[in-house]
Amino acid sequence: MKKFLIVIDMQKDFIDGALGTKEAQQIVKKVMKKIELFEGEICCTRDTHQNNYLETQEGRNLPVVHCIKGSQGWEIEPGLEEAMTEKGAKFFDKNTFGSLDLAHYLGKIEKKEQIESIELIGLCTDICVISNAIILKAAFPEIPIIVDSSCCAGVTPQSHENALKAMEMCQIHVI
Repeated sequence: MKKFLIVIDMQKDFIDGALGTKEAQQIVKKVMKKIELFEGEICCTRDTHQNNYLETQEGRNLPVVHCIKGSQGWEIEPGLEEAMTEKGAKFFDKNTFGSLDLAHYLGKIEKKEQIESIELIGLCTDICVISNAIILKAAFPEIPIIVDSSCCAGVTPQSHENALKAMEMCQIHVI
């Protein structure tokens, strides 16, 4: 059986860039430790937008240019990217909150080998972490989906807590 760690959007713009928060900055070391100690396969998502971001539905609703592909803000926090690359992580660019490509990839794995658990960490709890957790729970209802709250941060502390409660209601294990 295989375990997966999904690292969601640990990008510069969400840590100390356009949409960065002190809470996001505070989890970087915890995320690094989780990556270093994890025994299993690691996948990472990258929020990925184009120069026309403000013309998209998301851009009209959140008019803060961020994670433009190739920009410094789009990059994964350097130490984290290095650690994930060393562990053979697979990277998924996504142009919206959740990654269907990630779910399809895990589905292909699940057809060949039983998945023991899927754990999510990263940013932002209340947008992209919850979106991916719900997609994965829907795709794999019998696989434990876990979110490590100590390795996540939301847009605000309150929205982080609200997202954790919502995920618990959807039978996602919050630790």
